[in-house]
Amino acid sequence: MQLAIVVLLVAAAVVAQVLQAQAGVMEDARHRSFVGAQTFASAPETLAAMEAEDPTALLQPRAEQTRKKSGVDYVVVFSPAGTRWTHPDPNLIGKHVTGTFEHGLAGETYTSTFLTPFGKAVDTTVPVIDADGAVVGLVAVGISVESVNERVTHQLPLLFAAAAGALLLATAGSALVSRRLRRQTHGLEPAELRRMYEHHDAVLHAAREGVLIVGGDGRLVLANDEARRLLDLPADAEGRQIPDLDLPPPLAELLLSGREATDEVHAAGDWLLAVNVRPTEPYGGPPGNVVTLRDTTELRVVAGEAAVAQRRLKLLYDAMTEIGTTLDVVRTAEELTRFSVPRFADFASVDLVAPILQGEEPTGTTLRRTAVTGIRDDHPLYDVGQVIDFVATAPQAIGFGTREPVLEADLPGSTEWREQDPVIAQEIIDHGIHSMIVIPLRARGVLMGVASFWRSEKPEPFEQEDVSIAEELVGRAALAIDNARRYTREHAVAVALQRSLLPQGVPEHSALDVAYRYLPARAGVGGDWFDVIPLPGARVALVVGDVVGHGLHAAATMGRLRTAVHNFSALDLPPDDLLVHLDELVSQIDSDEAAGGDGAALAGATCLYAVYDPIAGRVSIARAGHPGPALVLPDGTVSFPDVPLSPPLGVGGSLPVESADILLPEGSRLVLFTDGLVEDRDRDIDTGLELLRITLAAGADRTPDETCTAVLDTVLSAHPDDDVALLVARTRLMDPARVAEWDEVPSDPAAVAPVRSACGRTLTAWGLEEIGYATELILSELITNAIRYGAQPIRVRMLHDDDRSLICEVSDGSSTSPHMRRAATTDEGGRGLFLVAQFAERWGTRYTPRGKVIWTEQSLHDNQEGPGADMVEHLLDQWDDEAL
Repeated sequence: MQLAIVVLLVAAAVVAQVLQAQAGVMEDARHRSFVGAQTFASAPETLAAMEAEDPTALLQPRAEQTRKKSGVDYVVVFSPAGTRWTHPDPNLIGKHVTGTFEHGLAGETYTSTFLTPFGKAVDTTVPVIDADGAVVGLVAVGISVESVNERVTHQLPLLFAAAAGALLLATAGSALVSRRLRRQTHGLEPAELRRMYEHHDAVLHAAREGVLIVGGDGRLVLANDEARRLLDLPADAEGRQIPDLDLPPPLAELLLSGREATDEVHAAGDWLLAVNVRPTEPYGGPPGNVVTLRDTTELRVVAGEAAVAQRRLKLLYDAMTEIGTTLDVVRTAEELTRFSVPRFADFASVDLVAPILQGEEPTGTTLRRTAVTGIRDDHPLYDVGQVIDFVATAPQAIGFGTREPVLEADLPGSTEWREQDPVIAQEIIDHGIHSMIVIPLRARGVLMGVASFWRSEKPEPFEQEDVSIAEELVGRAALAIDNARRYTREHAVAVALQRSLLPQGVPEHSALDVAYRYLPARAGVGGDWFDVIPLPGARVALVVGDVVGHGLHAAATMGRLRTAVHNFSALDLPPDDLLVHLDELVSQIDSDEAAGGDGAALAGATCLYAVYDPIAGRVSIARAGHPGPALVLPDGTVSFPDVPLSPPLGVGGSLPVESADILLPEGSRLVLFTDGLVEDRDRDIDTGLELLRITLAAGADRTPDETCTAVLDTVLSAHPDDDVALLVARTRLMDPARVAEWDEVPSDPAAVAPVRSACGRTLTAWGLEEIGYATELILSELITNAIRYGAQPIRVRMLHDDDRSLICEVSDGSSTSPHMRRAATTDEGGRGLFLVAQFAERWGTRYTPRGKVIWTEQSLHDNQEGPGADMVEHLLDQWDDEAL
């Protein structure tokens, strides 16, 4: 019967293989015909040949070559009318093709099986379409069914051979299996079978796991020795009902329920047993269950200890993520108490030495309650902020003095700790607080205070193991508090340094109405700065800059750059020249610090420098890596002028700096800012600039101070990551009536007197007769020097700056700068500039593209009177005329 079944299976497999092979070969024929037709039709030469005068001459050789190489039976190319251009039989060229080809004329590729001159064949027809989408011919490639059947026939011997091999193998395998079974069972004596049973029985009773077999009727069929020991079964337990064996009710219920169980833990006397129950019927046995019992008592003890250790590790891990999240001393102390309650204690407090809160080194023994948390708010403990001087017997004083933990496991039974405050101590007892741990707060050798933990709701008192947990919690918090203390100290120093370096106010000036804002970053002090610097000629310079980085280094560098800008401004340099000098300075700073090896290289800074001239109404601006200004015209139009951008300071590589000159109508607002205002990690700079533009356009009539407030309220992000410096300046123009000019003064000493007289008349018209004599003397000296030592053109200008000062300017075409010196007794000259310095409040020289300007400034505050003839004589008397 086995042989017959094998033969039938092999025959069925052979038939299936033949059918499958035939189907596969037919599918392969379709695929080959499709690929051959597509390839031939897609060739560029095919379309060109079809459109030629004699397609057959061009296509017939290629078609035959393709047919022979691809192994197909024919490649026929014919016209849309059905006339053959190619055929394996030349006699059929020029005749009409067999079958229909409407689908091909419609531009479709199709495969079909039909009767051809070669017999029934698998045929694929592909249209050839020109550039205009018209079908110019068709390509048909076919494989005869007879060829397909031949390929299948060639496979039959292999299939039959495989079938015969499979039949032979199956027959041999069956014979071998039968022989092996006979060898394993035939000839076995009863004694040998009994001996096998005894071995199995010995193994059953020697196993360390208890084994029970419970019948389907609830009787105990079998129990090995381990099961008898674990369950304390009687000697006649086998054959008795489970309820009669006096087993624990939960275990007896499980054995009778018939349900499966895996490692269910049940108590049996002094043992904890892991019970597994499986039915025997599905495995060929009679109805019932097999039960295994494993002693897990010791494992449970170890697991309990492991669970305690795991909870402790989790507590410490959570403490690492929840304590010390900020660099704030008070916040860290609060995090320690909030974390400890109620996970570890019912109440917790932190007392720190007062100087710690200001970032200073701890001094003294007086502590300040910094944080307290409890499961109830009506606790009797000291409140936050209270200064406490613990007595020597208080656990806090003991822990602070010895730097060792203090455990008070029984507060009601102890009396020494009550000496601190008996009334509060009694209230603590009345609230049920029964034990306490005090842990000193110390890190890096610095003792900063103590942390106290109390228990009230939890009945078990603190133990020595709890002390080690508390030490680890407090150690983590102490390190964070010390870090916060150090940061507080450094931050305070940096803030003090920065405040001393930034302007404490802006000078009043008739040319501009200025308001400013400065906001430090959350991360600490940065390097942003601004400045308003008065310049000669009633002009004013506006500066905004940003040093890379934060901290003391950035603040100190900012101060150096601000000082450098003041010094360069005193030279009255144009904005582009000033930034070139500043770039060289930053590069030098970087080089010096890199050579020092402290790793604190500046790595660049940005700066925008603008000079506003209220007489011409023009501002000249240059910038190095800094955002350009915003300009608000009097009609509310907002724009961002195109100021040429140069590389940041220190990284420009001596590249030239360009400036832009912009004419400003009176009442325009020039808004200068650092990138922290318009850019942060959640917003790109384009979005910030657009928001700034909208804000400025919405308040055309705002004052500069109101503009600063509106910009910060609207544009600044909620949590800026960088410093923000904002400077808003509203322009003014000087009244032309307060400007007097004399152009092209002749290079003749006789020209001094007419100009001096004209200046006197102008001063009288301005109501400045009090300083007329001194002013005429100053102008006489300056014009005389220009005529004697300068070059044409020589010009004179006086500016009456809004009752603040009188400015006199004498310009000429020479770049030679005068300097004051003390004339010798034998010198005929050299005293003119000395007189100028005595009569003027300030004087100086600034250079222009075509020469220089000597300027003086006389203050008009408090109706100050100029020096008269007596004072001049007194000054001249300082030289001995007899020695001349």
